[in-house]
Amino acid sequence: MTSRSRRSTLLAGAAGAVLMVMGTSATADAAALRYYDVAPGYSVNVRRGPGTNYPIVRVLPVGAKVQIYCQTPGTTETGPYGRSNIWDNIDSGEYISDAYVNTGSDGYVRPRCA
Repeated sequence: MTSRSRRSTLLAGAAGAVLMVMGTSATADAAALRYYDVAPGYSVNVRRGPGTNYPIVRVLPVGAKVQIYCQTPGTTETGPYGRSNIWDNIDSGEYISDAYVNTGSDGYVRPRCA
């Protein structure tokens, strides 16, 4: 075996060991990185809290995808995915109504916000 082959084998083995050690958290992180589609054709208001009484902080453009970190009850909204009082936390202090997000469920799909 050449020194180059030996070095490649050692590096591959070390990388595999690192992945095995990280396996549990890497798998958990991958599950947390799921993106959900915002309803086609809609731009959606992002609010400071879980309800229409909170100020708008930005607007998601048509075709946006979002990560949902946690969900919480709030103002009931009617949107393309039905009527819901669930609000999705998509960033620190940023919420959108679940009625505009295609989660595939009428209920909670992520943990409740603390």
